[in-house]
Amino acid sequence: MTTRLEVNKQALFRDLRYQPHKGQDAVHRSRAPRRILIAGTRFGKSLCASMEAVAAALAPCERSVGWCAAPTFDLADRVFTQIQLIVMRDLAHHIISIKESERRIILRNLGGGISEIRAKTCDNPVSLLGEGLNWLIIDEAARLKPSIWHSHLSQRLIDHRGWALLISTPKGKGWLWDMYMRGQGRDPDYASWRFASSVNPYLDAQLIEAERSRLPERAWREAFGAEFIEGSGSVFRNVRDCATGTFLEPVPDARYAAGLDLAKTEDFTVFVIIDEQKRVVFLDRFHRVDWSIQIARIKAATQRFDDCSVLVDSTGSGEPIYERLCEEDIDAVGYGFTSASKAALINNLALMLEKRELTLPRADLCPELIDELESFEYSVTESGNVRMSAPSGVHDDCVIALALAAWGVKDLEGEGFFEVAYGDEESDDDDEPDAPRPRPAPPIDWPGVVPR
Repeated sequence: MTTRLEVNKQALFRDLRYQPHKGQDAVHRSRAPRRILIAGTRFGKSLCASMEAVAAALAPCERSVGWCAAPTFDLADRVFTQIQLIVMRDLAHHIISIKESERRIILRNLGGGISEIRAKTCDNPVSLLGEGLNWLIIDEAARLKPSIWHSHLSQRLIDHRGWALLISTPKGKGWLWDMYMRGQGRDPDYASWRFASSVNPYLDAQLIEAERSRLPERAWREAFGAEFIEGSGSVFRNVRDCATGTFLEPVPDARYAAGLDLAKTEDFTVFVIIDEQKRVVFLDRFHRVDWSIQIARIKAATQRFDDCSVLVDSTGSGEPIYERLCEEDIDAVGYGFTSASKAALINNLALMLEKRELTLPRADLCPELIDELESFEYSVTESGNVRMSAPSGVHDDCVIALALAAWGVKDLEGEGFFEVAYGDEESDDDDEPDAPRPRPAPPIDWPGVVPR
């Protein structure tokens, strides 16, 4: 049996002039193969993880590989950059190479072997396949899809009996909550800690307390108190309770409303149709498909579902496509996005889900829709404004398309939304029955509707 040699962390940290506070020290002293650190903002999670990575990379062995992973590249790069700074500042004589383009550091460890450190983003699961790992750090693990951990990352640790350190601020009671609870005595292979930001002695307690006035109470408790709060920060509630439906075929004489979110650069075009019983009956999602093909697919779907009206995001680059939809005699209405009109759209969808009025397809039929709805969150900008959006690196195309379709349901309920947008639908010109219908400007009571 091979003896695993380890680095004396306390001595190493002294040499690196790193003095961990009591919360960080608890993590460093643990030998559990699975460690979960839940801590508030500015606790020092990234620094703690970086020092763990440096110690692991210096451990004597023939060869070791470790990853700094996160849901997005920016987050993965956060810990990796800190490791790189430490190595370049204090351990330059151990550096074999630093490959910036690959975000890879190769070191000579204390046993003369080769140790590799890489930054890995988890937005493309295929890139996570392959080699076994000796250690793994996951930043903002609460934002990671559970399937990524269970099906891709944890399996990389089996070959070398590797360890994992998951660091994060909490985000509701999801899969990371379950991991945290396993570390509270349920499983000897797991260790977990939860620390408020105030545990960091280098932070000004008065500044932390001052943030209470800038944030909703639940958001403050989560961000600075590191509390697991059910549904905290989530814009949409009851998503899973509403996700009990299935996609349905068109029904004669039924009425439908549709929403269309057009792709922008790397995003997806998403087309959603809802019936008068507020059931999502159809969803199409496509990526990097020629506009002519997209329009043909949208037209075919609307024709199947009673030539339903389509509310479409016509902001910016969406305007020309909106024009083309109208030219194809698709019953399209533009919705211009401003901060106010988007808030109205999202609040309407949130209210429908809160009241459980909307029936969504089951999660196994459309996991992207459910994931996006559950990820959509309240956040605070640097200027102190609260906004509703998807987290960095997460798509919101399904959410916007669904919200547009849900807004269109107002017409099916007799509120006259599309009548207001269209004006008088009757044309006096019988010689050109197929010409696009004029859309007079709607009254200002309907924010965001773009006249044509």
